[in-house]
Amino acid sequence: MSSSKHSSELRRLALSVLQPGFVGTEAPDWILRDIGDGLASVVLFSRNIVSTEQVARLTAQLRAENPDLIVAIDEEAGDVTRIESATGSSRPGNFALGTVDDPALTEAVAADLGRQLRAAGVSLDYAPSADVNSNPDNPIIGVRSFGSDPELVSRHTTAWIRGLQSSGVAACAKHFPGHGDVAVDSHHDLPAYPAGRDEIAAQALPPFRAAVAAGVRAVMSGHLLVPAYDPDLPATLSRRILHGLLRDELGFDGLVVSDAIEMGAVTRRYGIDGATVKAVAAGVDAVCVGGESAEEATVALLVKALTAAVTGGELAEERLAEAADRVREFARWSAGLRAAGAAQDATGDGIGHVAARRAVRLTGAARAALPLTAAPHVVELAPVTNMAIGKETPWGVAGPLAERLPGTTSVRVRGQELEEGTVALESCALEPAVGRPLVIVARDAARHAWMSRAVTGLTAARPDAIVVEMGLPGATTAAAQIFTHGASAASGVAAAEVLTDTSAR
Repeated sequence: MSSSKHSSELRRLALSVLQPGFVGTEAPDWILRDIGDGLASVVLFSRNIVSTEQVARLTAQLRAENPDLIVAIDEEAGDVTRIESATGSSRPGNFALGTVDDPALTEAVAADLGRQLRAAGVSLDYAPSADVNSNPDNPIIGVRSFGSDPELVSRHTTAWIRGLQSSGVAACAKHFPGHGDVAVDSHHDLPAYPAGRDEIAAQALPPFRAAVAAGVRAVMSGHLLVPAYDPDLPATLSRRILHGLLRDELGFDGLVVSDAIEMGAVTRRYGIDGATVKAVAAGVDAVCVGGESAEEATVALLVKALTAAVTGGELAEERLAEAADRVREFARWSAGLRAAGAAQDATGDGIGHVAARRAVRLTGAARAALPLTAAPHVVELAPVTNMAIGKETPWGVAGPLAERLPGTTSVRVRGQELEEGTVALESCALEPAVGRPLVIVARDAARHAWMSRAVTGLTAARPDAIVVEMGLPGATTAAAQIFTHGASAASGVAAAEVLTDTSAR
């Protein structure tokens, strides 16, 4: 083969192992050109989405260049939503489903989501999160997990995969080998999971074993250090973890997708180009890029890095070709899966609302205080959301409660405002609530010291206040509490219904 032909083939191989994002609700020219040159995958984010119908037009435009193109999306439902980022998810997230603990319900919710995604032309969903949230202070997983018990997470991971794939959309179990017991957000730096192999096998791996048994054909690696398997390299860059553990021990023979390669956990040390080369060398088949670096120049940089690594001997050409083959094999399989789901009705059946309502839990004092008959004042305590959630999607209780009780007033308070003294709780929370019910909405209060202090202060001043916790349940001083186990729009509606529904007593 001539050197020019070899260079062209290397470029094609390099393009085929990238899963880039892009900006815009229509495909930019550079993406279309790259698809024609061998790019086999793209990934969609909120910035690409206006409606299901618009996404369907976009994916049709993309597939005009390659009918088998993999179109991925990072759509978990619940707090992490892209397809409904403008309105908030109409389905609760994993923690709410795990709280109900009805695998048939989880399967139905995932199937409902799958029908919507398939109608939009999506073929791969980066879900479910199979992480066991064994560390309540985990800054990145939390309510994205089905729970803290490996057996519970395993059965709901299985149900989610079965439901999503029944609708024609491929699932992707993440974040291997388990991101649930860390204390650092991998978007910013490298977290470590210091457990021994026996603990990892008992705590973190069961949901991934269940995912493989359920027929998942894609697994996403996590950017975390697991010294029991590799003391030097994060899982995404570790052959010991991706090949020795995932492929040899767990028997997974499908597509390995990286978590977003531009995340600080890997780029702070290796750069985006170095991390990409090391990931593919370690066993990643498809490199997700473009959550934050969605430019043509980034893709060009990574193609150049991969081809240079081959010619320089850092990356075996056989490994790059193997990864490209796995991407093509997955593309053919997922195209068949998508075609098999074509006859299904994409219209939602309201299962998300049913699931969100079933996940709501009340203390006895809250039951005694309900239903609200007068319009309340609502104070929503809003934390800074992590980068997995992205831009803040609509959430909370004030909006849906105002629809049910006209005259409801509300204020949203952020920690920085309290810490800097630009907001006083007395004037924005207590004074408007004089003579009226007070509803306090928190989101992971136990994880945010400022929020815990605010809840304590407000409930001390108003012992009759009702606290709605939309994150992980934690200890507070409130007597009357409602737990939604997630902050999706569906969970907010469910909480508002419970607050005003006589049957909640």
